[in-house]
Amino acid sequence: MRIIDLEPSNERLIRQIAAMLIEGFKLTAPTAWPDIDGAVAEVRESLGDDRLSRVAVDEDGAPLGWIGGIRQYNGHAWEIHPLVVRPDLQGSGIGRALVSDFEQRLAKRGADTIFLGTDDEQGMTSLGGIDLYPEVTDHIRNIRNLRRHPYEFYQKPGFIIVGVMPDANGPGKPDILMAKRVAK
Repeated sequence: MRIIDLEPSNERLIRQIAAMLIEGFKLTAPTAWPDIDGAVAEVRESLGDDRLSRVAVDEDGAPLGWIGGIRQYNGHAWEIHPLVVRPDLQGSGIGRALVSDFEQRLAKRGADTIFLGTDDEQGMTSLGGIDLYPEVTDHIRNIRNLRRHPYEFYQKPGFIIVGVMPDANGPGKPDILMAKRVAK
C-alpha cells in the first residue's frame, strides 16, 4: 500500500473513490452520498484550494481508502472531511495510515489542530435517538458505543470528543465533534 495525492486528471480513480464513499457510509450515514453524482462532486470538491486529498492505493493503483481535508481557521485547524476505507478492508490499518499521513502533512504546513464531525444518524451510540438537552455534557461524559460507531476509531490515534451538536441531522441524530493537537 502507498498513499498518494489524488490528481484531478485521474477520472477513473475519482469515480472509484466516489463508489467507495457511497458504500463506506451506507451503514453510518446513508443520506450523506446517496448517489454517484453527489459522491463524485464531493471527491472533486476535495481537490480545490485549501484542501488536502490523499488516497491509499494497492500495487495496481486501486483505491483502498481516502481522506480529505479542509483548511479552516487560517490554517491553524484542518477538518477531516471525509475519511473512508473500503468496507471489506476496515480494521486492517488503512484508516490509521491515512490519518497518520494526514497529520504529518499538516504538521509541515504549521497546523495546530485536526478536527472532525462523526455523525450518529443510526443510533449507533448512546447519544443517538435521544434528546440531549439540557444535559449535553453529561451525555458526552457517559457515551457508549452500541454498534461499532467510528468515534472509537478516532480515539485510538488521540482524538477526543470536544463536543456534540444535538439534532444536527434531525431530532435525535447528533454530530459528535472530535479534535486532536497536531504532533510537531
